[in-house]
Amino acid sequence: MPLSSTSKAILLMLAAIFCFSTMDMLAKLLSGRVGTMTTLWVRYLGQTLFVTALILPKIGAITRTRYPKLQFARSVFLLGATTFFFFGISNIGLAEAASVMSTNPIFITLGAALFLGERFGLRRAAAIFTAFLGAYLVIRPGSDVFSPYALLPLAAALCYSAYALATRFVGRDENAWTSLFYTALFGAVVLTLALPRFWQPIGLAELPLVVGITLCATLGQLALIRALMEGEAAMLAPFAYAGILFALIYGFFVFSAVPDLYTLIGAIVIASSGIYVWHRETFGKTKR
Repeated sequence: MPLSSTSKAILLMLAAIFCFSTMDMLAKLLSGRVGTMTTLWVRYLGQTLFVTALILPKIGAITRTRYPKLQFARSVFLLGATTFFFFGISNIGLAEAASVMSTNPIFITLGAALFLGERFGLRRAAAIFTAFLGAYLVIRPGSDVFSPYALLPLAAALCYSAYALATRFVGRDENAWTSLFYTALFGAVVLTLALPRFWQPIGLAELPLVVGITLCATLGQLALIRALMEGEAAMLAPFAYAGILFALIYGFFVFSAVPDLYTLIGAIVIASSGIYVWHRETFGKTKR
């Protein structure tokens, strides 16, 4: 029995989140050896070379886009999200960063209301406020455990939300490989131009991490773009909370990190608010 478009979109979204979570774990390992900026460069250059090799026979057709300005904006948003998040996980735990990053479904819902004309009522406003309370529990500004680096995943969530909304728009009639190519190329060019300032040599021991980051970045982006072509952004957004689970698993088994009680409570609050918004989006429309 063939899968419905919604089922395909959900499976692709979960695959994307798994790839991104694995990439983040590998990036945290690599950044500890060669620095965050070099790791960012590896992530974008590797994806650019890999995608270019795959699309080479049809590169002329694939590089033609109907939305040059939106493709540029998508590329800027994704580079911002990756940069903020990589610097975040270089300085705080994966679970803490993933929990704060998981406010992005709320921002996507808010962005859909502001820019796509979707309804925004008191219930959605309450969900957004609740998500911020959850993020506050994780970040805890003013406490002894607060680190300014905990704000970076919040900035990453904002950038990622803008990227997801733009991707949903262009994905209606744009080839997925076109979107994948331009986001990779932009980051590779920008970071290569800045390379002399931050370069740290990469040894043979780091090559498995480089290959892993390249594969996870490429497959994750492709799965995400295809998911957003198959399903609505607001419907798919809550499945990003699987990233918290993956981050907890990687954090515990790879970095021997156990999140504290406040982080766990905050993550539950953020996820609950996002799932509520999703439920209203998919099942509550006839009740409004």
